[in-house]
Amino acid sequence: MAPPSAPPAPGSSLPPKALTVAGSDSGGGAGIQADLKTFQALGVYGASVITAITAQNTLGVQGAWPVEPDMVAHQLDSVLRDIGADAIKTGMLAQAATVEVIAERLRGVALVVDPVLVSTSGRMLLEPEAIGVLKQKLLPLTLVVTPNIPEAEALTGLADPRNAARALHDLGARYVVVKGGHKVGDADDLLFDGSAFHVFPGERIDTPHTHGTGCTFSAAITAGLARGLDVPAAVARAKRFITAALRQAQPIGGGISPVNHAPADWDE
Repeated sequence: MAPPSAPPAPGSSLPPKALTVAGSDSGGGAGIQADLKTFQALGVYGASVITAITAQNTLGVQGAWPVEPDMVAHQLDSVLRDIGADAIKTGMLAQAATVEVIAERLRGVALVVDPVLVSTSGRMLLEPEAIGVLKQKLLPLTLVVTPNIPEAEALTGLADPRNAARALHDLGARYVVVKGGHKVGDADDLLFDGSAFHVFPGERIDTPHTHGTGCTFSAAITAGLARGLDVPAAVARAKRFITAALRQAQPIGGGISPVNHAPADWDE
């Protein structure tokens, strides 16, 4: 299998490319659909590998069906042999065998792992036995992992975000971003680079339309990496993007509607 491509040289006419490996959201607010919309909005060509098919809308997830791991492998091989990717992100991985397949193929790439464990409506999106495989085989390959506070605690058993970030770094992730959307007060995000913590301040946006926030944020980081930004710069840019996406979100259905994946006039 050909390796993912390197970022284009300065002045190149080739577009930066990003790959999302995640579940499909039939409602279009999260997962593959959110990632591709975000890549497009941020000037990156997006390709996709679907790990699961979900039936969902703004009211919740009504069903989820994993894609066979062999089919996930075929999708990965097809994209990487021809198109390549300057950065790759993972989202919903569904099952342990899928995590194994991905870990076998995504070595030596700029990899962003969004550890999607549970949907907003409370449905499990990663089987319990897959969590250990993710920690043992995928995190050591990871450039940036982006858990929210409950996910960080579930992965480490540690409630304090800073302690959880240190533990995730010890598991192999080079950078850890613990998202602050679940804490009380301002939605500050915390970046740990292995030696120091960096706080990315964030105002609390008063909106019920938050579906796909985590997917969109991690996709925006991936887009920044694909365009050649370093990790802190990619995180800062993604923070500005998701803040505008939340501020400009509009009601779509009768429940928790998605963020705006193409916000206008945000601070590029």
